[in-house]
Amino acid sequence: MTTAQETVTYAAEEAPRLPWTEHAPDVYKAMVRLDSVAKRGLDPKLYELVKIRASQLNHCAFCLDMHTKDALAAGESVERIVQLSAWQESRHFYTEKELAAIELTEAVTVLTDGFVPEEVYERAAGHFEGAELAQLVAAITVINAWNRFGVTFRMTPGHYQPGQHG
Repeated sequence: MTTAQETVTYAAEEAPRLPWTEHAPDVYKAMVRLDSVAKRGLDPKLYELVKIRASQLNHCAFCLDMHTKDALAAGESVERIVQLSAWQESRHFYTEKELAAIELTEAVTVLTDGFVPEEVYERAAGHFEGAELAQLVAAITVINAWNRFGVTFRMTPGHYQPGQHG
């Protein structure tokens, strides 16, 4: 049992490998612009669920920190965020439209398994009109790009404040 006088020592925080936004500011600015247009017309909670799921698959701790905080700020529940990594066993937490988006997110993110399966695409197309589906795929694509920057440069999670980059 831990008493009030005892302290817990956590592992040391790793510094990022490179402050990439300082070295490639135009790329960063372009990514921010792309991100802002990719989310247009998408429900903010759905948008954050997609970003969280892709970030889970890509093991991007920085993006997980950011998007779970932004999801909570957008009114998403802790329970649905926690269950997202096991969505297939927790389907009853999500709408059919959200499930189609989450499944599409996985298919677009994990391309090493092959092409996006026809049934996954068709399920998403059944829930999203053409423009909204294009925006959804754009949002999935953009978070995958952000994840690659975050993972490659080991961006440090834990310091993000909701809406900080929005």
